[in-house]
This record gives sequence, structure tokens and C-alpha cells, in this order.
Amino acid sequence: MFTSFLIKYGEIGVKGKNRYRFEDALIQQIKYALKKCEGAFIVSKNSGRIYVEAETAFDYDEVLERLQKVFGIVAICPVVHIEDNGVEDLCQSVVHYMRQVYGDEEKTFKVHARRARKNYPINSQEIDARLGEVILDAFPNMKVDVHNPQITLNVEIREKIYLYSQVIPGAMGMPVGTGGKAMLLLSGGIDSPVAGYMIARRGVKIDAVYFHAPPYTSERALEKVVDLAKIVARYAGPVYLHVINFTDIQLYIYENCPHEELTIIMRRYMMRIAETIARETDCLGLATGESIGQVASQTMSSLLCTNEVCTLPVYRPLIAYDKEDIVTLAKKIDTYETSILPYEDCCTIFVAKHPVTKPNLGIIKKHESHLGEKMEELVQAALDTKQLIIAAEE
Repeated sequence: MFTSFLIKYGEIGVKGKNRYRFEDALIQQIKYALKKCEGAFIVSKNSGRIYVEAETAFDYDEVLERLQKVFGIVAICPVVHIEDNGVEDLCQSVVHYMRQVYGDEEKTFKVHARRARKNYPINSQEIDARLGEVILDAFPNMKVDVHNPQITLNVEIREKIYLYSQVIPGAMGMPVGTGGKAMLLLSGGIDSPVAGYMIARRGVKIDAVYFHAPPYTSERALEKVVDLAKIVARYAGPVYLHVINFTDIQLYIYENCPHEELTIIMRRYMMRIAETIARETDCLGLATGESIGQVASQTMSSLLCTNEVCTLPVYRPLIAYDKEDIVTLAKKIDTYETSILPYEDCCTIFVAKHPVTKPNLGIIKKHESHLGEKMEELVQAALDTKQLIIAAEE
């Protein structure tokens, strides 16, 4: 029955003179999301409305599923549009619509008309009353409830007339790309893919860096991270994943630094490397999955020490989330089952038995200074040999 969708947005509507840029970005994201769907579609905007119209046969459920993953969409409304052939024709079309969508269901309803074209022969209130009367006559099982109806039949009078009553929730947020670009420190754990989703939801394009440590981490661990990046890409678009061989750096720190400080010092070098790649790729900041106090490296003192090596901003969208909150969101976006696969990454090896929870920045820097030029060489070698993988939705 439905061949068109009205796309509703939220925050974009208050962007003033720049609104068209956000609308255009949303249209591009919608087109990208529909690329792999069966069928051909036209995505257009008209007077503050965005429409998706199918030109050929398509899979309704597939299209809806993909649209629900586009950030910036608040709601998706399957619409029927009809030509303006007079009020009587509109009445017949409304009866046909209600019969097709709701059949003989016992529902309460109201009609909400919006007359954008002022030359229509009757005004919005008259349309509401006329169509309400027609529906009551055609469907004795339905009743009017203007305060809390089960069905709100929306009638928009424009160059054509649009009918819709179903409002399907979207992913909210802002269109990807409107908020700049950030470098996500992506691991195989639960938190960082969720952080990537969260920051992309605010319109930020994501690149990512993964620290691989063969032979201590397996190729399957790398595949797991690529799989996670592909899942995030369903929402965020293609993710450029930079894979860093971190083994020599990790071993050198392990051999030359106090073991209780291993995690902090390793984390500081990860941040340095991630920032170097971020600057090379025009990112405006780093993003991590850290949450205050979740592990030893995420206490306030530890975060102070890791932040100190960065000059770019570090964004932590999960900073105040409980683990249960993060797990719930991971399940919602389908990263959880992949994240819990038993393949360790470099964040989970060489872990001290008693890691420091209140590291002293001065002492950390003193111990780092002992690493000398050899560490600079190892970092440069890791950067020179990094691998780039483009993770895109399959």
C-alpha cells in the first residue's frame, strides 16, 4: 500500500539560516542507507519536509529497518499521497486508507489537518470535522477521542494531499558528518563500540584506531574488532580503521616500567599514537569508551594522566554511564554478542595484578622518561607499519 515515507527531523528544525545544510546532509545519509535496498528511490525536500518515494517495487521492512538507523531522523511516517480532486474525493480516499490500514479494528481516533495551501476550499477545522464524520459513518466500531486517541489521522494539504497515521521512531540525533570527525580508540570490548555509536549520533564522522599485539592477540581478535566496526558502520557510515602493531611498545614498557603503572603508561602511548593519526586525518578530537571508576585506568587520577599527553580534545560519551547502561545500549545496537566473544585484545594482556588507581602524574612522567629514544623509534615504527581497513556495512 505504501510507496512513500515522510521523514521527520527534530533539532535540525531550529538551525535557522543553516538548516538547509543539515537537511541536505540528512538527505545524503538517507540515500546512502537505501543504496543496498532492493528498488529505486527518490529522496527530496519540500517546505520543511523530507520525502522518500519508491520508483519501483521494494521490501517495505528492509527500507524501514535501514531508515531507522539514520541519525537525524526522529520519526518515519508511511504516507499515501493523492491528487487534489475535491473534498468528496478526499473523503473517499480517507475511508479507503482507514479500511486498508485498520480494517474492522475497534479504535479511538481523531483527525488532524494542516492546510499549507490556503486556497483549499475549506479550512483545517472544517476538514477535521468533515473527515471525522465520514470515518464515523463508515466505521461504526471507531469512536472519536480528541485528547488521547489510538489513531491520529494526519492530513496535509500541500501541492498534493498526504495522509498518514503511523509514526515510527527513528534514531534521533544529528546527521553524520555535520559535527566534524573524531578518532575512536576501538577495542574488542563492550564500551568503545557503544561510545562510537553515541558520538556518531551527535553527527560526528568516525575514524578508528585499534591496537593489535600479535602473537599475544590472535588474528581472530582483529577480525572481532573489524566486525564491531562494521556494526557501528550501519549507523555511522564507513569506518576507516587504523590497525597499529603495539607488541614491541607493550613489551618495552613491560620490561622497563613498574608493573603497577603498566596500564597507565600503555594507555598514554595509545593516546599519543591515536592523536598523531587523528591529526593526519583531519580529526578534531579523540573518542574513548571510558567511564569514571569502571576499572583502575578510568579513575579520575588515571584519566588525568592519560589526558595529559593529548592536545586534541578527548570525548568520552559514556563517562557517567553504569556498566548496566552500557550493556543495555550494546544489546540495542547489536554489538554486545560480538563484544563478548572470547578473543582478547591488547587491553587485556600484560595487566598488572595490583594496578595503581591513583597514579601521580609526576612519577608517571619520570618513569616514562627512562624509556628514552628507543621508545620514540618503536612508536614511529608502529605508525609506519599501520594497516588501514575500511569497515563498511555488509
